[in-house]
Amino acid sequence: MFIGEYKHTIDSKNRMTIPSKFQGQLSEGAIITRGLDNCLFVFTNEEWKRVAEQIKQQSFTTANARAFSRLMLAGAMDVKIDKQGRILIPTYLSEYGNLGQKVVVAGLYDRLEIWNEESWEEYKKKTESNANDISEQMSNLGI
Repeated sequence: MFIGEYKHTIDSKNRMTIPSKFQGQLSEGAIITRGLDNCLFVFTNEEWKRVAEQIKQQSFTTANARAFSRLMLAGAMDVKIDKQGRILIPTYLSEYGNLGQKVVVAGLYDRLEIWNEESWEEYKKKTESNANDISEQMSNLGI
């Protein structure tokens, strides 16, 4: 399980250290892909297989299903953690996430999200200011 919020940096070679707490879970490799809200998603290989299978089940005859498939699947890349605990973030993903030197790694149970630090702070402020409305809507869903 991935939980927590961690500030990290990306070096000049586009490498980022995975929080040490998560390195063991990703020691067999991981998948990084375009996420939603202009962040990147990082999945364990096992979780990625489950997610990709769900995406594959969507009908390719609908435009939104094709678009989401392309976003997630065509954007995906295998990554390995090096001896220093770093992964290499492909340039096209770094550009998609508008990642600068400072990033936030957020653990969201079954995945990690990598955010531009400023974007994360803006998103967090907006979400926190709407927390009561969001929780009411979630309670209507039984959560």
